[in-house]
Amino acid sequence: MNKMFALVSLCAVVLAAFPTALPAQSGADPALRLEIAKIKAIDNHTHVTKVVGSGEEDHEYDALPFELLEAFPLMVRLRPDNLEYTAAWKALFGYKHSDMSEAHVRELSEVKHRVTREHGDAYPAWVLDQLGIEVMLANRVAMGRGLPAPRFRWVSYIDALVFPLNNEAARGANLDYRAFYPAEEKLLKRYLGDQNLTALPATLKDYLSRVVTATLERQKRDGAVAVKFEIAYLRKLDLDDASESGAARVYERWVKGGEPPAADYKLLQDFLFRYASREAGRLGLVVHVHVFDGGGGSYVQSGSNPMLLDSVFNDPTLRKTNFVMVHGGYPFTKTTAGMLSKPNVWADFSAQDLLIYPRALSEVLRNWMEYYPEKILFGTDASPSFGEIGWEETGWLAAETARDALALALTDMIKDKEITRERAVELARMVLRDNAKKLYDF
Repeated sequence: MNKMFALVSLCAVVLAAFPTALPAQSGADPALRLEIAKIKAIDNHTHVTKVVGSGEEDHEYDALPFELLEAFPLMVRLRPDNLEYTAAWKALFGYKHSDMSEAHVRELSEVKHRVTREHGDAYPAWVLDQLGIEVMLANRVAMGRGLPAPRFRWVSYIDALVFPLNNEAARGANLDYRAFYPAEEKLLKRYLGDQNLTALPATLKDYLSRVVTATLERQKRDGAVAVKFEIAYLRKLDLDDASESGAARVYERWVKGGEPPAADYKLLQDFLFRYASREAGRLGLVVHVHVFDGGGGSYVQSGSNPMLLDSVFNDPTLRKTNFVMVHGGYPFTKTTAGMLSKPNVWADFSAQDLLIYPRALSEVLRNWMEYYPEKILFGTDASPSFGEIGWEETGWLAAETARDALALALTDMIKDKEITRERAVELARMVLRDNAKKLYDF
């Protein structure tokens, strides 16, 4: 008993002598945070809306907008009652309140509409200035009023090119698929019309040249710097290698009608994904791939693990194509860190800075910066949300979270003597702008 008492007493003395054994999480270096705030960022991923006239609406900010889906539970920071958005209103529009009462939000709406009118077509660029963003990449079906280069750069959608046949089986397999496949079919008809076609070509060879390649070339001419696959909203990312002869057999058997067997259709889709990616690389277009665990009430989370893209990224015929894992494969972010070893693969952390808080994001960023800091891209996923919460507010919240998280991660790396303060500033510039400048040759 005396020995046990002595041991307990000794442990108490040791713990008292070393109070840092269980340290509280430290904050960011304020001076470093101020330096990070001054860096003009390049935003790799957004769904910015164009300027619209009275009574006009913009539905081209996403090929697969969530408004098509049945209602599903929203993550905490996306909910319309998130009071963090009052800080965005204060920063952008001088909002004087800390609540979201109906009267106060009505007052905000009037101010916001006045500011929008005053700036006119320059309103989106004005918002970028408030957010500390120099260039914003816009994921849109087509660009529009108020979104000119070089402040706004187009990222087009090309999933529709991968699903040219009958999609009834997929529609019936999943509630989200049922909502999203018609949107892709409508977009494919639009792309066919752009090439003066009223029907699919009879052979795969003609489809590749007259539709897939022709669409990519047109988008490049119209200013696209990248193309986007949202394919994880439509099927899993298990995109295997497939022969052109096998794909041609499937296409030419079913292009006139009927429902292709699932395995055959997958083979064609896999081939078309790689063909389109190769052509994008030939044209100097970066390929963005949605790699994230959401969203939607019937989203197939198991289909978004970044490891499913191993065979794509390792394909020697695709090494001239640069890929970006949009949203960074969350929650499999440590897997993403390893996959950045592939010479043609980058990752952005868009949406993460909108959905998780700075401390959690700082842990992701520190891990990535300790692996491949030159492969990390800043992004917000700025998107229209609810009521007076538009792309401006979601963009502001994500940008502030990103800068806070970056400051936290770099402060901790300095304290642990991994980097100098000078290197911390250099890393912040790389993540917020320099890596994107190199990737897109801005």
